[in-house]
Amino acid sequence: MLYLNQYRKPLDGKPMTVASKRGYLTYVKTFVEKLYVKDLLSSNTLENIELPKLGRPLPKAIFTQTEISKILDQSLVFGFTGMRDRAIMETFFATGIRRTELANLDIDDVDLNEQQVRVRKGKGDRERIVPISTRGCEWIAFYLSKIRPRISFISSGSALFLANNGKRFKPNKLSDMVSRYVMLAGIKRAGSCYLFRHATATTMLDNGADLRHVQEMLGHADISTTQIYTHVSRTKLAEVYGKSHPSALSNLSIF
Repeated sequence: MLYLNQYRKPLDGKPMTVASKRGYLTYVKTFVEKLYVKDLLSSNTLENIELPKLGRPLPKAIFTQTEISKILDQSLVFGFTGMRDRAIMETFFATGIRRTELANLDIDDVDLNEQQVRVRKGKGDRERIVPISTRGCEWIAFYLSKIRPRISFISSGSALFLANNGKRFKPNKLSDMVSRYVMLAGIKRAGSCYLFRHATATTMLDNGADLRHVQEMLGHADISTTQIYTHVSRTKLAEVYGKSHPSALSNLSIF
């Protein structure tokens, strides 16, 4: 590890990145472990060596409120399947849940009276209760009464959101669907379902939500994961300040 820390690239003299250090150490640890398993080494000297931790990257793209409205509106021209897609995207934005969590939702997981969604199969098998907006509930209620009966079969079971074949939506198909509407909205940005999740988190924090509450809603085991979105909010704050605060707008200098 000392060698990796002291190493400098021949061309520019820059140190090795954390990702590169982690990669090289992983290769060496795997190689030594195989030698140990095959009794070619008397002990695994690298077993307790910890790999360098990679920093959590900031979300590169966050939907604005205007962009979200444009994306949602694209569904209105696709008939009853478009209405289903609208209900799905409204649920994504209203709850901030992951695509797998949404795909796993059953009808009984949504309480329209209490305006909450039970996520039973969250990441790490952690169950949580997530609030959902009135608008989100209205779209789900419309979908359940007008759309789902058109595409459901006996084999559909209790799945909440159904694909065109009457079966539970698969997570990758949800991504394909959202990506299509992002493209139709003319937004030149990679990403799909998780961008709604990012937008939910940053919007709540921008409007004064407590970090712990956002952590609970998103189902993060570690609050440091949620703190990523505070950095995004601070960036937005700096931009707003630069465009609106008198001191930032003034060209006057004290010198």
